[in-house]
Amino acid sequence: MSDESVISLRGVRAELGSRPVLRGIDLTVRRGQVVALLGANGSGKSTAVRTIIGQVPVTAGEIELFGTPRRRFRDWARVGYVPQRTTAAGGVPATVTEVVSSGRLSRARFGVLRRADHEAVRRALGEVGMADRAKDSVNALSGGQHQRVLIARALAAEPELLIMDEPMAGVDLASQEVLAETLRGQVAAGATVLLVLHELGPLEPLIDRAVVLRDGCVLHDGPPPEAVGQHALPGHDHVHPHAPAGAEPARTGLLS
Repeated sequence: MSDESVISLRGVRAELGSRPVLRGIDLTVRRGQVVALLGANGSGKSTAVRTIIGQVPVTAGEIELFGTPRRRFRDWARVGYVPQRTTAAGGVPATVTEVVSSGRLSRARFGVLRRADHEAVRRALGEVGMADRAKDSVNALSGGQHQRVLIARALAAEPELLIMDEPMAGVDLASQEVLAETLRGQVAAGATVLLVLHELGPLEPLIDRAVVLRDGCVLHDGPPPEAVGQHALPGHDHVHPHAPAGAEPARTGLLS
C-alpha cells in the first residue's frame, strides 16, 4: 500500500436544496486502500461520493483525485463508478454486452471499440459471472444480476479507483458473494476502492478502514470492527466531538 493520495476531501461542505448535508468532511483514501463509508440513512454517505465524481457541487472545501483538484481532473478513465442500482438507468432496451461496453467508451479512440476494448468487456463480464448472459436483455435480469452488470460496466474501463454506492443493497446472497470475490480480485490487482455500505457483510475481510458519518460529520475513521460495534447502527446517540455548534439532528427522509 502506497502513501499516495487517490482521493482527498478537505473541509468539504455540500447542500441538497437549501439543506446542509455535508458539514466539513475530511477524508483521505490512499492507493491500494479499501475504505467503507458507513452510517444511517441521511448521514451523507451517498452525497459524499457524488461530490467526489462531480454530481453534487460543493459549497466549501477542496476535493482532489490523484493529486489533481477535481475541477481540473479530466482522466476519468482512471475512475470506475457504480451508482445505487435504484438510481441507475433502468428499462433501457439494451443487451448486457451493450451496457458493459458503454463503460469502455472512456478508453476507446473516437468512440470506436477495438479488439482490446471488446476483450476488456468480455473479461469484465467473466469477472462478475455474467459471461453466459452477454446477449440477454438487461430487462430480463434479476436485481442481483443487474447489479453485477453495473459493476462490470465500471470494470470494463480497467480503472485504478472504484467508487461503489451501496453495491450490496437488495442483492441476494449468491450475488453478494460473487461481488465480494470480484472486489477481492480488483484489490489484489492494486485497485483502490471506496464503498458506501449499510453493513459490511461478505466484504468485511477486505475493508481496511471504516469512515462513519452522522449528520454530515465524520464520527469515526478507523478499524471496521470498532466502527460497526459503536457507531454504524442507525439511531446511535453519539455526538461527534468536532461537530459544528448548532448542527441539526439527522432528518428522516433526508437524502444520503
